[in-house]
Amino acid sequence: MLLNMLNSNQKKLIRRLKIVEGQIRGLQEMVARGKYCIDIITQTSAVKQALSNIEDLMMESHLGHCVIHQMQAGQTAKAKSEILKVYKLKRK
Repeated sequence: MLLNMLNSNQKKLIRRLKIVEGQIRGLQEMVARGKYCIDIITQTSAVKQALSNIEDLMMESHLGHCVIHQMQAGQTAKAKSEILKVYKLKRK
């Protein structure tokens, strides 16, 4: 079951990354064509939000699967360290 959950998230992540890839290509085109600055900034903001959503999904998956597995395996120090690491990364 864990493998299926990871595969499901993997598919979601790949789909979202492909969307971001398309957005980046669109930004390149906008810059190359000299589009209005505010329009470009609006699109960069959308890319940042999309990446943030990908990050959230990755963190949720990691905390919900990997860290729980570590705790169940008695690796509580490692689990605690990773929870703190995720927390600090998210605050940046």
